[in-house]
Amino acid sequence: MSDTLPAPADVLPHRPPFLFLDRILRCDAQRAVAERTFPADEPFFAGHFPGNPVVPGVILVEAMAQTLAYLALRARGGGTVLLTGIDGCKVRRPVRPGETVTFSVEVTRAKMGLVVARAEAAVGDEPCASAELRGYLAPQA
Repeated sequence: MSDTLPAPADVLPHRPPFLFLDRILRCDAQRAVAERTFPADEPFFAGHFPGNPVVPGVILVEAMAQTLAYLALRARGGGTVLLTGIDGCKVRRPVRPGETVTFSVEVTRAKMGLVVARAEAAVGDEPCASAELRGYLAPQA
């Protein structure tokens, strides 16, 4: 991790228990890479699923969206990014307690406050989720 990159909580408006990024590994104008290790005491594991805990797919999508928001907010210098669309989402493998997921997003289009990015999540070399994300960079207040 680069010492020059701010922590996710220093850039994103999200806070626990709804902040799903532990650290940022890379962030430039077009691409960001982040990580999250899902601890066994995450509250959602108690009900998803008892005896066979799995990170919900929507949490993986949210973490990918937070990675996109981090990239967009770093480029802009602040504000709010709203998720406006999720296309072609696939969840390919379960994520278990204690596993570290790497989230990668790459901007494919950006115009007039709208941004489209290809997002992927992986545990090691194994893909676990992917989607095309669409977001809107709301005007700064």
